[in-house]
Amino acid sequence: MIVLWIILGIIVVLGLGLALSYNRFVSQRNLIRNAFANIDTELRRRYDLIPNLVETVKGYAAHEREVFEDVARTRSAAAATSGQSPAAQAAAEGPFVAALGRLFAVAENYPELKANQNFLALQGELSNTEDRIQAARRFYNANVQDYNRRVQSFPSRFVANSFGFKEEEFFEIPEAERAVVGAAPRVDFESRLGGIGDSTPTPPATSAPDAGTGAPSG
Repeated sequence: MIVLWIILGIIVVLGLGLALSYNRFVSQRNLIRNAFANIDTELRRRYDLIPNLVETVKGYAAHEREVFEDVARTRSAAAATSGQSPAAQAAAEGPFVAALGRLFAVAENYPELKANQNFLALQGELSNTEDRIQAARRFYNANVQDYNRRVQSFPSRFVANSFGFKEEEFFEIPEAERAVVGAAPRVDFESRLGGIGDSTPTPPATSAPDAGTGAPSG
């Protein structure tokens, strides 16, 4: 009889452990999705700022047609990936951030433009948006790191495999695009332009490239 109670106790403990692990996977996955939605919102906010920025620069450097076309093309390509996977959006961000770098490099050659109030306001808005993108990306990647660690670890791996919890993608620009961003002119305007495509690569092995506060692992 005692053995039977012991067996039942073990079964109950295992059942509770499985339920808790499953619920935690669900919570982490929802947190990751919400975190990525925040990244997407900030990226779209930046896309909306660019046309006015380009028009302002055009007023002083109308002959820089190739740069303007490059910004417009890469912006459209990046915006078209909204709602797609993190990998798809990150891949499109690389060329766009590089084009923005070239646009601000052009602006550096025109002192009157740099003193233009509309340009300064747009510059400040873009700077604030970049900071928010950076914060959202760090938070997202940190939570993906914790989630993926649980997917890979025992015994939570058993729950993940049983209920279809797969590893999530980091928001990380591929190496090929990093080279493009790294070669592009970088202009400091009170913040980091193109923070998502920072020129110092820290590619993940099995963990996220960024430190941040995410859901606890285990």
